[in-house]
Formats: sequence, C-alpha cells, structure tokens
Amino acid sequence: MTRYLIAVVFAATAIAALTGIVAARDETAKDVLPPGSVSRAEGLEAWKRIEAVVTHPRCANCHVDAKAIPIWTPAGEAKPRVHGMNIHGGASRIGAEAIPCSTCHMTSTQANEPAPSPPRAGIDWQLAPVAFIWFGKSGAEICAQLKDPKRNGGRDAAGLVDHLRHDASLNGFIPRGWAPGAGRSTPPGTFEDHVKDMAMWGAAGQPCPN
Repeated sequence: MTRYLIAVVFAATAIAALTGIVAARDETAKDVLPPGSVSRAEGLEAWKRIEAVVTHPRCANCHVDAKAIPIWTPAGEAKPRVHGMNIHGGASRIGAEAIPCSTCHMTSTQANEPAPSPPRAGIDWQLAPVAFIWFGKSGAEICAQLKDPKRNGGRDAAGLVDHLRHDASLNGFIPRGWAPGAGRSTPPGTFEDHVKDMAMWGAAGQPCPN
C-alpha cells in the first residue's frame, strides 16, 4: 500500500509538472514577438526596465558567486547585506551541507506572510546556479550574460520568456518577487510587465548598453 501511495504521489507530481510546462509554452507562444518587430532603441528601453528588475535585491540577492553566501534585505531596509545566522548555500546551493534553505523557506503555493516570516515559493528554495551571478554585477554585465546561451541555461530569446512563464506556472521565485509578503520591497512594475519587456528586448535582438 505504501509503495502504491508513493507511486500515486510521484505520478500526480509528474502530471502537474507536465501540465505546467504545456501551459507555460502556450503562454510563451502568445508573448513572443517576431524578430525585428521592435527597434533597437525600443529594445534598449525595454532592457532598462529589465535591468531595474534583475538588479533589485528581491531578484539579485540569491544570484551569488561560488562562495554561496546568500544576501538578504530584511523588512524595513533598502540595502542588501549578508544573510543573517551565518547561512551558507554550499556546493549544493540549497544548504544541504549545513542548514538547508528549506529549514525556514517552506515550499508552498500559499501567499507569503508579512515579515518577519521567511518568504516561500511553490518550488524548493535554493540559490541560483553559480553561472547566473547577478549580485554585484553591472546592468551591462548581466545583459551580456542573459543573451549568452552558454551562461543562461542554453536559452534563446524565446527561451528566456518561456523560462519566466514556466517558473510562474510553478508559483516559483520570479513572480513571487512581486509578492514577497508585506513589509518587503518589490521590483518596479509587475511580473507581466517584465514578461512583456523580455519579449520586446528579444524581438529587438537583445541589445545591450555600451
């Protein structure tokens, strides 16, 4: 009976994940704009808005280097600083070697509660991969990284939009950046604005500032 229940849970999880992927791709098809349909100037304006999002502490704090020391911006503060309690992500990027991120950051689709309750998401809490370092980088550096398939998970322009939609289908970290719980700052605009800007930037050829 136990094995049967485990199998059922795994099957349900797989179906939910597959459904999320299909739904995300359907959304992506609606979002992506034809290449060249957006001017370079408009693409650079879209990038300025994207840059304001990806460099915001709510997004950049977990995009740290190989030292795997997470950054945080406690409620009521504007500047990021090293995560309290000597938290360390380790080589696993999930804190498995010491204190797992999931000790405090629960996996849940429920709305985030006001501070000081730790933010949570619909996927397991973790640091971004080492290759995706944003914290401490300039907007131009992040721009070059995001358009480079060797440093963005092998994604083209449409793939970046699909990444946003897929994460949203799982109630993941990206849309949660705009809903971190009362008392915490949020990036400018909305998640939907960010998707539109990413699509515009892609259609313009992913221009980066000089």
